Amino acid sequence: MTQHVIVIGAGIVGVSAAIWLRRAGARVTLLDRAEPGRGTSHGNGGVLAASGVAPVTGPGLLRKAPGMLRDPEFPLFLRWPYVPRLLPWLRRYMGHANDSDTRRISRGLAPIVSDSVAQHKALCADLGLEDWVRGSDYCFAYTNRAAFEAERYTWALRRDAGFVPELIEGGAVQEFDPAFGPEITCLARLADHGFIADPGGYVRALAKAFKGMGGSIRQAEVQDIEVVDEKVTAVLTSDGPLPCDDVLLATGVWSKPLMRKLGVNVPLESERGYHIVYKDAQGGPSRPTMMAAGKFVATPMAEGLRCAGIVEFGGLKAGASKAPLALLRRQAKAAFPHLTATQEIEWLGHRPAPSDSLPLIGQIGTSRVYTAFGHHHIGLTGGPKTGRLIAGLITGQPSNTDLAPYHPQRFGS
Repeated sequence: MTQHVIVIGAGIVGVSAAIWLRRAGARVTLLDRAEPGRGTSHGNGGVLAASGVAPVTGPGLLRKAPGMLRDPEFPLFLRWPYVPRLLPWLRRYMGHANDSDTRRISRGLAPIVSDSVAQHKALCADLGLEDWVRGSDYCFAYTNRAAFEAERYTWALRRDAGFVPELIEGGAVQEFDPAFGPEITCLARLADHGFIADPGGYVRALAKAFKGMGGSIRQAEVQDIEVVDEKVTAVLTSDGPLPCDDVLLATGVWSKPLMRKLGVNVPLESERGYHIVYKDAQGGPSRPTMMAAGKFVATPMAEGLRCAGIVEFGGLKAGASKAPLALLRRQAKAAFPHLTATQEIEWLGHRPAPSDSLPLIGQIGTSRVYTAFGHHHIGLTGGPKTGRLIAGLITGQPSNTDLAPYHPQRFGS
């Protein structure tokens, strides 16, 4: 096949698509301003959250949001100078906080995430990278049964997608995992999940394997996409133009300005997320666990325990805030009272958050410019499946998955 595809973005989605495109016989150039796996794909919680079908915008969020912002122990933050720029997106985002839209979004997320472990294993097949993908339980930790019951709506969405938890209560929680403090008296345990113990290293290993398949990796700043007679002809970079037949935008929240150059205005914002790595940790959980009260996930990783979460809106340019990291640190210590570490490493990254919480997967008109970005909280989980779907679309081998919910022009021009 002489078809040349340029994939812009060397995170988990872009690298996955590049591998599947090579398997289909296309000539592929993976293009990013940084090395593979250095951005958001490095800093996520590492969980292959097959049950991640519930969007943040559930019913009642509009009523609850003011109280969340006033509560110093709730993991939601705003950088107030950014609010005027945020408002148009926020209005659309909060407009989906109702039952009908929540169920529609959940149905759209399920095909992307529900077979995550199998999709990661398929991505790694024949590449010698199978050991990167670890099967595990995924637990949700609550202070008590009432706190679990308070999330019955979200658990109903998970049950509809086929995920039914086993409940562990009382002293059995600490017998199950001694890392939990006495405040945790209820665990909801889900089987058939998984995690990646070094997400950034994993993406870099995949990129190296892609290069070994005959793929090309280039580091340059993308300046524009050249379209002639409504067909893409080249990607314009800081190193000059790169001619191509097809382009795939898979560069997360940084895809928005490139979409605007193509005449498509995407309601996409950065949802700033934080993590703390407790290096060489002792006293942490033995499996990935979502701490329900703090809305953060604690995952045992190669480097130590990574606690990742927090929602902060403040754009791409501002540096890290102190309050989200302080809250994350307090909540981690409360959940795991025996936690010790040789060092604490802080990180801030940018989740790409579309106003309807669904990724953008498809072709822009007939331009042969394709999209695979906007995965919000499910980038690592859904990256391989998205890469497989979009590679099939580009090479004329479409799957039987309905891509209509993810159409990149669903928001209009």
